[in-house]
Amino acid sequence: MEKPGAHLENAKYRVYAVMAVMCAASLVLVGQLVRWQVIEHHRFITWAEEEHQDELVITPRRGDIRDNSGHMLATDFIEYDISASPKIISDPQTTAARLAEYLDLSAAELLALLTSNKLWVPLQNGVSQANGEAILRLDIVGVQIEPRSKRVYPEGDLAAPLLGFVNSNGNGFYGVEGYYDNRLKGTPGMLAGERSPFGELIPMGPSQFVPPVTGATLYLTIDRNIQFLIEQELEKAVRNYGAQNGSVVVLNPKTGAILGMAAFPKYNPNNFSDSDETLFADPNVSQQYEPGSVFKIVTMAAGLDSTVVGPQGEIYDGGSIEVGGRVIYNWDRQGHGTVDMTDVLAKSLNVGVAQVAVAMGKDRFYTYLKRFGFGRLTDVDLDNEGPGTLKTPLDANWHESDLGTNSFGQGIAVTPLQIALAVGAVANKGLLMKPYIVDRIVEGDRTVEVKPTVVRRAISETTAATLTGMLVEAMNRAESQALVPGYKIAGKTGTAQIPVPGGYHPTLTLASFAGFFPADDPQVLVLVIIDRPTTSKWGSDTAAPAFKRIAEQLVMMLNIPPDDVRLAMTGTK
Repeated sequence: MEKPGAHLENAKYRVYAVMAVMCAASLVLVGQLVRWQVIEHHRFITWAEEEHQDELVITPRRGDIRDNSGHMLATDFIEYDISASPKIISDPQTTAARLAEYLDLSAAELLALLTSNKLWVPLQNGVSQANGEAILRLDIVGVQIEPRSKRVYPEGDLAAPLLGFVNSNGNGFYGVEGYYDNRLKGTPGMLAGERSPFGELIPMGPSQFVPPVTGATLYLTIDRNIQFLIEQELEKAVRNYGAQNGSVVVLNPKTGAILGMAAFPKYNPNNFSDSDETLFADPNVSQQYEPGSVFKIVTMAAGLDSTVVGPQGEIYDGGSIEVGGRVIYNWDRQGHGTVDMTDVLAKSLNVGVAQVAVAMGKDRFYTYLKRFGFGRLTDVDLDNEGPGTLKTPLDANWHESDLGTNSFGQGIAVTPLQIALAVGAVANKGLLMKPYIVDRIVEGDRTVEVKPTVVRRAISETTAATLTGMLVEAMNRAESQALVPGYKIAGKTGTAQIPVPGGYHPTLTLASFAGFFPADDPQVLVLVIIDRPTTSKWGSDTAAPAFKRIAEQLVMMLNIPPDDVRLAMTGTK
């Protein structure tokens, strides 16, 4: 039996328990309030502010690329991406009608998008700058207008392999765009501020603004007119001679400045995504080939400089020579008897230059090839440069016969720019120059001018002058189709066999010609390469005439008077 008053006692305990729980909860709540409002007050304030803050990265404008005279070759063009938040557009029908004036969508199509149940809908990307700015002026709440830079090339495919391109993410690839990507990109800016309930920065709210820094403007060494000329003549040559492709390099041998560099076929960087990606890399710096007889200039330079042969020295050409167990023949399979060194160049005798290389010996011969820069990068300021291939006696796959074949440009691989620079060293009194494509860099109010750089002395000044005279005479003796009336041209043709698995192609060749002028005071060097011509396999019939057509126009563009006029003006005989 329950004790009288026990239920009252139990009720009292229950009240005490409830009160204890409530007191404990109150203490916890008070403790939390003290923690939130006193102890960790600043942390929670910062947290709350961060919830309402936003940062917007502002993409900088990419720097321009211009030719030496300032003509625009690459620049940024502003486009706009237009989108909308249907939930906060007050009058979809009127908004659709107004936007239809500037977008490639009808009012009905826009109305369907603006009345959808989605929180956000894209309307159109890549809207022109004029239309995008017009939509900005409409100031419609709920319509977002996001500017986006697009890289454009006003000259279309002019100098495309040399310039490179910029992808949709703003990254430069190939050529100048790839090499100077970081300098062209500039520095991003930042806008930080309070965010509205709709996720947009409040214009009048507290904010922090760091302006973006525009990328550097690059002024190239190339001349737009020269570039147009060589591209036009190269395309004509490739088509007229039934060739697969071709290249032209034009540079100032005294400085290493590239005045023009062409490749055909080419692509349009404005539409690079629709182009053949094999055309992206500039073959003048990326593609290696066996140079053939143009390389005899280098071998003769080494032979003269090492005093193994003299300009008046003679050799006996029996039509063949064995080097390292391999028999080397002349291109015509004929012997030419006793000939001097100029005849070796004029008749392009493989047997003759092979004798020069053998007389030098492998150590001296390959030392000179390295002096001329073969087997290594030229360090030109263009993306995707290749070093070529040079086997030396230190390599396991080098054979004694390579000494003979390398002497006339077989079994050695070079880039067009490498061979142009090597011949340029002869033109430049024996000094090998570092090539460059950017003449000056403008960043804000600061201008950095690129200075010519001597890499090393390849041969003596005396040797260079002697060889130049021999090249001029050799062209006259051969009645070269590269000769330009009124000007002494120093140069050499090349006809190289095309390597294939197991040897060389029986009929296809790579034809070339390298020359500089005026011979006594070289102002310009031109290398022409015609790959796999079908009308004639010889460089003398294809590359040499193309060189002449280019040279005849260059002397006018560069204001180079005929030799007699120029020498009369300077009082030189």
